[in-house]
Amino acid sequence: MIEKREFYINGAWVAPTHTRDCEVINPSTEEACAVISLGSTADTNAAVAAAKAAFEDWSQTDPQVRLGYVKKIREIYAERAEDMAQAISMEMGAPIDMARSDQVPAGTWHIDNFIKAFDHIEFIRPLGPHAPEDRIAMEPIGVVGLITPWNWPMNQVTLKVIPALLAGCTMVLKPSEVAPLSSIVFAEIVHAAGLPKGVFNMVNGDGVGVGTDLSTHKDVEMISFTGSARAGAAISKAAADTFKRVCLELGGKGANVIFADADEKAVERGVRRCFNNSGQSCNAPTRMLVERPVYDQAVEKAVQIAETVKVGLADQPGRHIGPVVSAAQFDKIQGLIQKGIDEGARLVAGGTGRPEGFNRGYFVRPTIFADVSNDMTIAREEIFGPVLSIIPFDNEDHAVEIANDTIYGLTNYVQSQDGAKRNRMARRLRSGMVEMNGKSRGAGSPFGGVKASGRAREGGVWGIEEFLEAKAISGWANDAD
Repeated sequence: MIEKREFYINGAWVAPTHTRDCEVINPSTEEACAVISLGSTADTNAAVAAAKAAFEDWSQTDPQVRLGYVKKIREIYAERAEDMAQAISMEMGAPIDMARSDQVPAGTWHIDNFIKAFDHIEFIRPLGPHAPEDRIAMEPIGVVGLITPWNWPMNQVTLKVIPALLAGCTMVLKPSEVAPLSSIVFAEIVHAAGLPKGVFNMVNGDGVGVGTDLSTHKDVEMISFTGSARAGAAISKAAADTFKRVCLELGGKGANVIFADADEKAVERGVRRCFNNSGQSCNAPTRMLVERPVYDQAVEKAVQIAETVKVGLADQPGRHIGPVVSAAQFDKIQGLIQKGIDEGARLVAGGTGRPEGFNRGYFVRPTIFADVSNDMTIAREEIFGPVLSIIPFDNEDHAVEIANDTIYGLTNYVQSQDGAKRNRMARRLRSGMVEMNGKSRGAGSPFGGVKASGRAREGGVWGIEEFLEAKAISGWANDAD
């Protein structure tokens, strides 16, 4: 049993003020693999106080010095890659090969992209030629609270910690109590990089405890949160009394619009993308919209692909999907699969219960529903499991109508060989991101949504500027530059 009860505060690992143990459950075995402590208000206060004390010096540090620390973090992160992969696989069920090839490199990718984007940040900018003695100073917002989820741990931690450091903010990280082990490794990496005391702090805890304490704390200037829409709304309300900036990256119910002229790999791409990470991605294309002339063919193809998706233990090598993260998540998914059956969707693959050969662990059968209508529960709610809904559409306008008929707006997908049609669709779809014909977004592209998917923009220049605010200055002495 791994024991990691301490928090990282003011440059040191410290014991919790009050002991409150929390077991970390291995989702492949349903057994405890580690124990952490959940922080109290006193622990949060100590971490915020350390960050506040460090802010004046850190915010005034030469940007190139901050960049040097981030480059050191990147170096040590690479050295600890296997430790990170093992932690992620154990805590949230990512198959070990996937943890090595996707989960850990997501962090590397973001760190590298922020290092590149940093070259484009102007901390002192001219207003314009009409006002030669005016400057706009882009300044760090202050102490920030960073609240991250369990599904892509290092993807989200690096998307928040790294730009906050580069911007000149100090911070308190609260990772998910469901999957905290990878963030403990990350805190060890930051410590090894030699950051000044108090710049980075980490307190484990749950949402109603440390999460609420950060959201309401008078000395925290900003909350950056990734998680559910329900929790995001609660954080926004909690933060209102202290006038914080709140950046939310929330859920999704992405539409993958497949036109009759789509390439032959379109359906396979959509199914595999939906089931990746056991369906536990906010940007998963969980609604497959298919034009009627190729609808039956697409359903048949989707079933064939689903039948090739293997389910296996997280610690075993191979290309398979692992369990979902917890008993609560497993039960929620099972209930929604049953809801789809009860509401009349046609179950064509998978279904309720564990896959064959499993009598324990939070394993879900890769499941596909056909003939789904967009008013069904499985088309409305974010399931966060390997469950795909296939919906027919008649024409371009009909596809847009269905795709936009959701409270969410994170990522939508378009598959067509007609470039003009793709471009029209990209402009009409109400989402923060649109990916077309399997082409991934480029390095430095902002990640974020609209509506109930939140309004954050993480990654690249946009991700750094989330942690900056503009100060307008007149009477600037040009000869003193």
